[in-house]
Formats: sequence, C-alpha cells, structure tokens
Amino acid sequence: MTTQPEQVLENNLVSQLIALGHKPITIKTEDDLLSNLKTQLEKHNKTTFTTPEFNRILLHLSKGNIFDKAKTLRDKYVLQKDNGDKAYIEFINQDFWCQNQFQVTNQVTINGKRENRYDVTVLINGLPLVQIELKRRGIELKEAFNQIQRYQKESFAFNNALFNYVQIFVISNGVDTKYYANSQKQSFKFTSFWSDEKNKKITQLEPFANIFLEPCHIAKMITKYVVLHESDKTLMVLRPYQFYAVESIIDRVKNSDKNGYIWHTTGSGKTLTSFKASQILTHNPKIKKVVFVVDRQDLDDQTVREFQAFDKESIDGTEDTKTLVKQFLDNSRPLLVTTIQKLNSAISKAKFKKQIEALKDEKIVFIFDECHRSQFGDTHRRIVNFFTNHQLFGFTGTPIFVKNAISKKSIKQTTANLFHECLHQYVITDAIRDENVLKFSIEYYNVFKNKEGIEDVKVEDINKQEVYESNEYLNSITNYIIANHNRKTHHRAFTAMFCVSSVDILIKYYELLKAKKEAGEHRLNIATIFSYAPNPEDKEATGEIPEEDFPDQPMAAEPRAAYGIMPHKDKLDEYITDYNLQFGSKHSAKDGKTFLSYKKDISQRVKNKQIDILLVVNMFLTGFDSKTLNTLYVDKNLNYHGLIQAYSRTNRILNEKKSQGNILAFRNLKQNTDDAIALFSDKNAQETIIIAPYEEQIKKFNEAYKVLMSIAPTVDSVNDLVTENDELEFAKAFREIMRLKNILSSFVEFTFDDTYMKDQEFADYTSKYLDLYDKIKTNSQKESVSILDEIDFELELIHRDEINVAYIMKLLAKLKDAKPKDQAKQKKQIIDLIAGESELRSKRVLIEKFIQNNLPKITDNDNVEDEFKTYWKEETKNALAELSTTEALKQEKVENIINDLLFTGRMATEDEVIAALEKRPSVLHRESISTRVTQKIKDFIQTFINGMDN
Repeated sequence: MTTQPEQVLENNLVSQLIALGHKPITIKTEDDLLSNLKTQLEKHNKTTFTTPEFNRILLHLSKGNIFDKAKTLRDKYVLQKDNGDKAYIEFINQDFWCQNQFQVTNQVTINGKRENRYDVTVLINGLPLVQIELKRRGIELKEAFNQIQRYQKESFAFNNALFNYVQIFVISNGVDTKYYANSQKQSFKFTSFWSDEKNKKITQLEPFANIFLEPCHIAKMITKYVVLHESDKTLMVLRPYQFYAVESIIDRVKNSDKNGYIWHTTGSGKTLTSFKASQILTHNPKIKKVVFVVDRQDLDDQTVREFQAFDKESIDGTEDTKTLVKQFLDNSRPLLVTTIQKLNSAISKAKFKKQIEALKDEKIVFIFDECHRSQFGDTHRRIVNFFTNHQLFGFTGTPIFVKNAISKKSIKQTTANLFHECLHQYVITDAIRDENVLKFSIEYYNVFKNKEGIEDVKVEDINKQEVYESNEYLNSITNYIIANHNRKTHHRAFTAMFCVSSVDILIKYYELLKAKKEAGEHRLNIATIFSYAPNPEDKEATGEIPEEDFPDQPMAAEPRAAYGIMPHKDKLDEYITDYNLQFGSKHSAKDGKTFLSYKKDISQRVKNKQIDILLVVNMFLTGFDSKTLNTLYVDKNLNYHGLIQAYSRTNRILNEKKSQGNILAFRNLKQNTDDAIALFSDKNAQETIIIAPYEEQIKKFNEAYKVLMSIAPTVDSVNDLVTENDELEFAKAFREIMRLKNILSSFVEFTFDDTYMKDQEFADYTSKYLDLYDKIKTNSQKESVSILDEIDFELELIHRDEINVAYIMKLLAKLKDAKPKDQAKQKKQIIDLIAGESELRSKRVLIEKFIQNNLPKITDNDNVEDEFKTYWKEETKNALAELSTTEALKQEKVENIINDLLFTGRMATEDEVIAALEKRPSVLHRESISTRVTQKIKDFIQTFINGMDN
C-alpha cells in the first residue's frame, strides 16, 4: 500500500472546501492576490475603488507587524475618496460573521528571501486569513509547523506582507490535523487538535475540515475566538473545550435563566475562557452588568492584569467596596472584576446597599472563579436574595461532590447545589491526553524504612505528631531535598515549592535550610511566606485547603497577639528581612498592603527562577500559576481537591525539558492520590495522569537505543550516513533517546548502568547530533532547501545550565594542577564536554586555543579565570574588528546594533543594518547583504557574549 501523495491530499481538500461554500479562485502571484483583494473588498463594502483609492487602502493594510495587522483587520478604515468624501471600509464583518466573502486557492507563490509556494489558503474578503500546510501521510506533523516557521522568516513579511494577516494556521498530514494562532513567537506545544463537545479528538483532515473550516465556523473562530493579548502583543485562539464552554454559557443566558458551572481542570486556561465569556456577554443588550468574582485580593489583582492583557479597555479593578459601588453605577463599565469580600460588603452594609438598590432588578450575570472556594457561605445567599434577576456561572478545576463536600448545618454543600447543571467538562485526563498539561511523576520517600519495627505506612497509628515534628525526621527530609534538588529541577533550570503541615513545622524547616546553607551544604535560594494567624493542620477529609490571608485591617489597632501568634509574626518579620538582604528589596508585613506587596514579589521571583524553593503551608497551593515550577515537596496531608490543586502547581506546559511535574511526598499519600484521581477523572486514569515508573522508563529507553543501533551501530557510523533521509532517521532516533533520558534524569535512582547505553556513548552521540545540527544550520543560510530544515532538534534537552563558562574555568584550574600523565585525559574530557553542550560549541575553538597557548604560561591556578577574561576580551575585540573589516561595516554602528539586541531583544531592521555599511549597496544586493550581516552579528553574540556572564 502506497502513502497518499501530498498533491492528492491538497486537491481533495480544495474540492472539499469548495463543496463547503468557499468559492474557488486562481491566485499564483502577489499581483493576482492584490487584484482579487480589490474586487472582494469592493464587493464586501458594496462600492468601487479607483486605483489611487485602493493604493491608499493597500498602504494602510501594509503597516505594522502581525499583531498590528490583527487590529487593522478588526477596525474600520476611514478612506479619503478622490472626490473628498469619506468612506468607512470594513475588512471583516464581526457581528454577522457568515456575511463575508469566502474563497479558497492553492499554490500561491511569494518571493522573499526565497521563493515560497504555499499549499492551501482560505481568503475572507480577499485577505489570506487561514493558511493550511500539508505533508503527506507518514510525515511527522511537526515538519508542517516548522515549514510555516520558515515561511514566516523567508516570505510572509515581504512586499505588501498580506500573509501577515493570517489569523489561524492549520497543519495536517491527513491523519493528524492541528490549528494554532499566528504570532511572532510560536511553539509546537501550543498547537491544538479540534474535538467534539465530549472532548473526542477529530484528527483526520476530512472531518476536521467539515467542521472547523466550514465558512461560518472559521469566520466565527476568527471574529469571536481569536484573542489579541495586549501585554504580549500576540494572538491566541481558544482551544475546543474553551470554545464549547463559552458557547454553552452564551446559550444558557440567551435561552434560560438557570445557572450553570464549567468543570475545566486546573491549568487548562480558565482565565482566558472566563474572559471571553464575560466579554461576549457584555455585548448582550439585555445584560446590565457582568461581574467576575474572585475570592482573594491577590487573585483580584492577578485577574485584572490578565483581563487587561486581553483587552486594556475592558475592565478596571476595584480597590475597595466604595469603588465597586461606583463602578456598579457607571453605565460605561459593563464588566467588573471584584472579590467576594467586596461584593458581600456592597450588598450587606446599609450605606452601600442603598446606593445600588436601583440595580437589584436589573439583569446581572455573575461569573465565579474557582467557585468551590468562594461560594460556600452566606454570601451566596445574600447575592441571590439581593439581585432578583441574577444568573450565576462558576468555573472550577475540582468541583465539590457529596464525597468531598463540607457539611454546613447538616447539609452537604456541593457545586451542583449552588450552580445546578455542569454545562461543560474537561477533566485532567482530557488535558493530559491533549498535552495541555503534563503528567505527574510521584515518588514517596520513606523516612523510617530502615528503622526496625516502623513502617511509614503505619506512621498514622503511632504518635504521628511526635514523629512528624522530631528533629530526626525533619533533618532527614531536609538532607534528602538538598541532595536531590538539582536532579529534580534539572540543575535549577526550574523551581520548587515545599508545602508543610503547619507554620511551626515551616519555621523548623526554614531554620534547617538556612543553617545548612550557612554551613556551605547547599547554595539554594530559599524563601517563605505564611499567615501568622493560627492555622493547625486541616483534619477534615474534604481536601479543602484553607486560605491564608493577612489579618483584617480593622484589627490593626489591636495588640498583635490578639489576632495572631506573636512568635510566628516575629519569625515572618525575620524571614522577610532575610529576603530583603537576599534580593535588595524593602518588604515588610506591618499591614495587609505591605504583606500583599511581599506576596506579589515572591510570586514574580518564583516565576523568574530567582527562588529555588518556596516554603509554604497553604498559600500558593491554589490559584498560583508558574510554568517554571516543576517540583512539589510534600510533608503534609493532602486529599481530594486540595491534593489535585497542590499537585497541579507543577504541571504547566513550558518546553521540551519540562517533561512532567515532580511530586516528592514524605507522607504516605498513595491512597489519597488514588482516591483524588478517581474522583476527578475515573478509577482507571492512573496511567494517564502519572508517568510510568522507573523500570518502565528504562525499558522504553532501551527500546529506543535498539532503534538507534539499527541506524548507527557505532558513533563513527554516523559519519557514513549517505542520504538526507538517513540523517533524518538518525536525528529522530537520537532525539527520542534525549527525550527519554530527560525523563529518567529526574528519577533519584537513575544511572546509565541500568541502560544498554553508556554515559560516554551518550555524550559521543550527542556530539554527532550537534554536528548534524551545525551542518543543517550552515546549509540553511544558503539557497538549498533540505528535508532536514523542518526537523526540530530540541536542543534544550541537551543544554545543561550547570555546564557553563564558569564551570569550564574550574576544570581548567584543575587541569593546570594535574599531573602530566593525567593532563591529556582531562583535556580531552573538557573538549568533549564543550562539544556536547549546545551553548558552548561556538566557543570550542577559542577555548581550545586558550588551553593550548595560554594555560601553560599561567603560574598560579587562582589566576586562570582572570587570564581567561583578558584573553576573551582581546579575542572579542579582534573578532569585532574582523567582522567590521570583512563586511565593510562602521564598527561603532555594529556595536550599537549589538547593544540594542542585548538590551531589548530586538534585532536591527534591514534599513538599520544597511545604514551600518561603509558604502550603501545597490537595491539588488541589499537583501542578501543584510541577511548575511545579520546572521554574522547573531553568531558573534552567540560566540563571544552569550553565556559569558556565568
């Protein structure tokens, strides 16, 4: 059976789109594209344009980057007609999305840095808004993604750059089909399959096209479900479960006065979903206000920031109840974000209640974030009693069922009791299957396994308080964390949280970690935050994590001991002082405002990887999202939704290196974990949610090793691979080895001795893999196109933060001190280490030169680093001069370009690069010269600057 050719796939898709209602149009060149654009815009706007008028429209359309163009698409353009009149030109009808002009074409050719021919293009009103890239069946889907990446670099932005109006990309190999929003920073990890309302994936191209590319649906996705993220200046498109959730809320409001809730697992993007639902509801003329309710001040601030990131003008936070009431009465503010506490105050205190009395019969829609936390209390009753025309919707990642409900007045308060029907659900198994969150790796550390007569499983039956607070127990765990933290976090490439049972225990752990750091046993950055009000370990079986807040401000005039525990307050002050010394900050906990400022700062430093371990009791275990956090140490009892919420701090998607969320439990939470998984997914979900154990991972690695051996049985045989197909197979095989090794590396017991592969063998194949990458990178700068261009080498799997220039300097100092007979061996080890580290390879020749010529002349090992800095400074100066001479550049301007790139992250434009030349080139050669010089500047930075501050 032969594989279906790409051309057949393309022809079938075009025919299918025509049958769906897209009109066929032949467009082969940019001139064809412009001619058709004029015709379609005239048709859509029911007018005609003279050539000068259309040129003005074209000039307007050509301005800006991808994000700017997305705004232009959605705005109307005021056209100055030739006769002096003004006309409002619409590029897409957002209110009646089916009332647009739909066309399909294929094989459009655009000339940029290279000539590129695109597969299938969907045009709406003449603008290319959907680009579909196809690969034949059997080809890795990621290659289609990488090909679009290449188009963006080589041709999308050239000439009139109309292909920068693409809103959604679709990639398919016939069997697998995914979509994603257009943006300047893209990752294959953020592509999505479409699915039906029950979360069943639709992967085949034909059924996908029937649903997703149907004219009305694709126009609705573009006009309603593509979000312009203002703070990141990027486009986002809702995933299918987000789409169905928003649609279900809109339908419920339109056709019923009943409430409802959305069950979407933690980490699945509930903020974006709730924002989009809120935003669309504000356009319903029957709704007076949409109120988004959170249950903590920091979440209020966070939600305001996130909502404003989606739409700067959409909302304004409410600083206090007075402001909330004012915004309730402001007709220009259809969307409010507030806390449950402020809302409760507004409808319970007489002075506020009287002011908003006029709104009590108006249609008000309330949307509650994490409704299980904020809705179990008297506030819910007050809201429904005061607002007679209310409608309530809740979002939760972990609903409250009868099994994990809290009893209030002998009544089990469940999510369904308060919000009635579940309108849409997307549980953790769905999210892991779709790769929207990561699996968990859960390990249990038995502190007492070597103690005769004591099994950790039975600790509950001993005097558990005495055991869990003993110095032996706490010291054992502290030592274990110090010994294994680098392994768990890939040498501090990620961060960790450590949750414990009480503030008293937290204090003991903090003191132990601090003392061991002062004794030189570790170099980890430790921080902590906790409430100093009493918070004994929760003894309920519900799994609810109590919220920790700073004591209410009205009590600030009371003696501190009246509302908190004085020793806890003193310790918090002491630890904040440690924090200030560590980071040069000036935080305190003298009142709620300063405490909140400290909390926000800690949150940001965890996200920025400036804190290695954050010690907490309950704080940050819910509602805190950090993609850089990959490990949770647990020394407390967790169960049901509290357990899932806490574990889920670790499983946000980031990159290839972050392959799972690590849970290291020092309590026997096995049964609790099983029960929580069964409650929030199903009893057979273990294999979906938790990664395979160490033994299974070793088996997978060994199977992958066998595949590698069938392609390249020795390291030297990589040199003999004849065709690009052979090289591609090797790259894919070794990439799989790297992926599996990345997972294995987080297991405490991992050693290459357990695999068929040896440590040195892995290092040698890594060098060959990087050689192949370098070869492809060099060839890609030429005009040739290779099948290897589209493969993602995932170099982040190779990069090790601990292997940097500073580390190499330490090895060179040891080399200098080594006996003559050992020097050759150590020198080879250093060179091999550099060759196998992706971030250092560009520096290899220069470091070898230093070892050969400079190192023998150094008499004192302590001077190795200083001598290397002097050497590097001179080499950098010479290389910059050579670059300037070779390319006839003004060195001062080159230095400015480099400094701008380092400071802003923005590479110089073509005009800026050309301006740095001593002599201005002809128009014919501008582009090729600019491309070459730009690459040389980037290579210079990679070699001489990147990594040198380590």
